[in-house]
Amino acid sequence: MNTFPKQTFFGLLSILSIATVSPSASAGSSMPLALHPENQHYFLFRGKPTALITSGEHYGAVLNLEFDYVKYLDTLAKDGLNLTRTFSGAYVEPHGAFNIASNTLAPGAGRFICPWARSDTPGYANGGNKFDLTKWDENYFKRLKDFVAQAGKRGIVVEMNLFCPMYDESQWRLSPQNAINNANGIGEVARTNVYTLDKNNGLLAVQEALVRKIVDELNGFDNLYYEICNEPYFGGVTMEWQRRIADVIVDTEKSLGPPPHAGGYHLISQNIANNKAKVENPHPAVSIFNFHYASPPDTVAMNYALNKVIGDNETGFRGTNDLPYRVEAWSFILAGGGLFNHLDYSFVAGREDGTFVYPAKQPGGGNPDFRKQMKVLRDFINGFNFVKMKPLNSVLSAHASDAPRAYVLAEPDKAYAIYLAPDGEKPMPREAVVSLELPSSSYRAEWVNPLTGKVDKRETVKSKKNLVMLTSPPYREDIALKLIKK
Repeated sequence: MNTFPKQTFFGLLSILSIATVSPSASAGSSMPLALHPENQHYFLFRGKPTALITSGEHYGAVLNLEFDYVKYLDTLAKDGLNLTRTFSGAYVEPHGAFNIASNTLAPGAGRFICPWARSDTPGYANGGNKFDLTKWDENYFKRLKDFVAQAGKRGIVVEMNLFCPMYDESQWRLSPQNAINNANGIGEVARTNVYTLDKNNGLLAVQEALVRKIVDELNGFDNLYYEICNEPYFGGVTMEWQRRIADVIVDTEKSLGPPPHAGGYHLISQNIANNKAKVENPHPAVSIFNFHYASPPDTVAMNYALNKVIGDNETGFRGTNDLPYRVEAWSFILAGGGLFNHLDYSFVAGREDGTFVYPAKQPGGGNPDFRKQMKVLRDFINGFNFVKMKPLNSVLSAHASDAPRAYVLAEPDKAYAIYLAPDGEKPMPREAVVSLELPSSSYRAEWVNPLTGKVDKRETVKSKKNLVMLTSPPYREDIALKLIKK
């Protein structure tokens, strides 16, 4: 193996880090995605209150050269969605990982591009030369910046996910950080030590340089936030390392001079847990706390007092049908969440319009009809002044019949958004009776079908003795209610 002396390697990394911290040529004047000043459980984006809701591809849009990201972004925009996640290339998957057919995170031989340039040394595990961890691949950064720019033109926010743990040896065997895949002789460590402060054998300097480079290159974009690491609760990722990366993001943005945007620096996300967990001692720079598979959405209530955005940015492992993921989305947003990303396996290279028909064993769902359902959810929540709202299940005087799980988001004494989730996933005839404790007044009620977006029933109801009783139209899966004081 060709290796650099360690003094030479770290000297080159120091020069590389200094060289990357320079004002971005693409800097603009738009305020970047921010927490909404009136309600920090939601975003402010281009002057408008925003909840991020999407059904997006499996994070390989940039690193997979076979993937036509313009066609993909056109599809998201056409479907009325406003978020996508993408991985940096520090992590890549082998064909067949997690039983995913046509995985966008598993490029074909020679079709993987990442931040580091190829060296003159042959022998990368998935085709082509090894990587040089002291040199950047400017074609990668051109592609990355164009991806973010194209997303911005379509009003789509990009979650730039910087790192991901090596779940098993198959991912570690493909990582440029592994000593077998770079010409620098660095990264000869166990995969569980890659994202640590004291056992990484020199990789920390590489990782910090990468963060500085990405933050510098993307400094001028407003449609962007950074996620430190995907699922850091696997693969030995330490909390101390995550906090260090957050510090590097903050310090790098500050070192670039005054923010190129009127509103300040980019938001930072931390992925906390699968399903739910209470956030303890959060890093002060983290503004988005993301969870995976957060159904039911108990984690929103557990962390609502943080006064930050709570997100559910990955779904899956509940079959390929739409219903469980639609219920997860509606429940999470109506519980007070501000971000939802469904992992949509219908987006693959060659089918960037989201029409790939995956096998029954695929570990998740997604399809054109499901994306329409996510647009229904976006339209529903955007039909309220939601920054004035908060979770308020206490107005339910009793469990709604035929709907054992109900979620209420309310602007008290003005507007109420209610979602009735089914018990189980089998469609069946239903008719719910909802009893709400509301101030005496008249209210306009609209019963909305989450599958189609159609209003199945309109009525005006009155609160009598501070009690409103409503009966839904017949439905088979789930239903939503919009209630506005007249």
